[in-house]
Amino acid sequence: MQKSSNVVWQEQKVNRQDRERLNGHGSVVLWFTGLSGSGKSTVAHAVEERLHGYRCRTIVLDGDNVRHGLCGDLGFSIDDRHENIRRIGEMAKLFLDAGVISLTAFISPMCSDRNRVRELIPDGEFLEIYCKCPIEVCEERDVKGLYRRARVGDIKEFTGISSPYEEPEKPELTIDTHELSLEESVEQVINLLHDRGVLREEKVSTAAGS
Repeated sequence: MQKSSNVVWQEQKVNRQDRERLNGHGSVVLWFTGLSGSGKSTVAHAVEERLHGYRCRTIVLDGDNVRHGLCGDLGFSIDDRHENIRRIGEMAKLFLDAGVISLTAFISPMCSDRNRVRELIPDGEFLEIYCKCPIEVCEERDVKGLYRRARVGDIKEFTGISSPYEEPEKPELTIDTHELSLEESVEQVINLLHDRGVLREEKVSTAAGS
C-alpha cells in the first residue's frame, strides 16, 4: 500500500498520558482470539460490562460489527483477512492513544497478522487472550449453523474446517472457555489488568462501594 508523501503526522496538544490521568486508569489493547464459537465476544462484552462498573472508558471491536462498516468491503480470502486485521490493529492503536481500553474479538487466525498488530502497539500494551475451546464444543455452541454449512461446502474458507487457525504461541492469557464459567473467565482478564497496572485499586474500590 503506497502512502502519500503529503501526509504528515499531527502532534496532539492533549496526549495519551493526559487522557489516562483524566480517566483514572491506563489504556491497553485486549486482543481476544479463538475459533468461531470459542466465546471471544461473550467474554469481551462481559469484561467490558465489569469495567464499565468500574467507570472505565472502554470499547469492544467485534468481528461481525466491524464487517458491517469499516471492513464491509472485505471478504474472507487470505488477503482480505490480512487487511481486515490490519485495519483493526490501526483502529485499536488510535483507541490506545485516546486512553481507552479496547477489547477486540476477532478469530484473527494467522499468527503473522496478530504479531503485526503487536508490533504496532508499544511493548506490553498488546495483551493477546486466547479463548481456547475444542472445535467439537464450538460446533455444539454454533447457533447460526455456520460449522454445519462449512462442512457441507456451503461456506468456503471457514476457519477450523477449510481454512487454518494458528494457535497463539505465547499469549498473555489463555482461557479454557469450555471448562470455566463466564464469571471465572472474566475474573482472569480482570486479574491480568490488575497485574499489568492498567486498573488502579482506588478506582475499583470506589466504584465497588458506590
